[in-house]
Amino acid sequence: MQPVLDADGLRRAQAAVREVRVGADVLAYMVDLARATRRSPSVQLGVSPRGSTSLLAASRAWAWLSGFDAVTPDHVQEMVLPVLRHRIALRPEAELEGVSVDAVLRGVMAQVQVPI
Repeated sequence: MQPVLDADGLRRAQAAVREVRVGADVLAYMVDLARATRRSPSVQLGVSPRGSTSLLAASRAWAWLSGFDAVTPDHVQEMVLPVLRHRIALRPEAELEGVSVDAVLRGVMAQVQVPI
């Protein structure tokens, strides 16, 4: 097999991802999403600031891979489930009621105002 990328190419890609712009409104949106997980009645442990940082990094990478030079709310929404689902602990009662982490995250996305 041939490598898809050498070490130098990987460094260039990482640098390019870091250059993807994130507006203050989109950054605030990510923070609001994380905060909303901590307020959910079904959640025992919500997304931490570190989780927000991971969401930011993944959203930047997704925007770059999609050919954008700036993160949009759509990029953030695409990354919420894969990045945050393992960062939430449900209350035992919620688990017994059949609530899923994905359902909580979808509910949070429906509640938090999306920047225009």
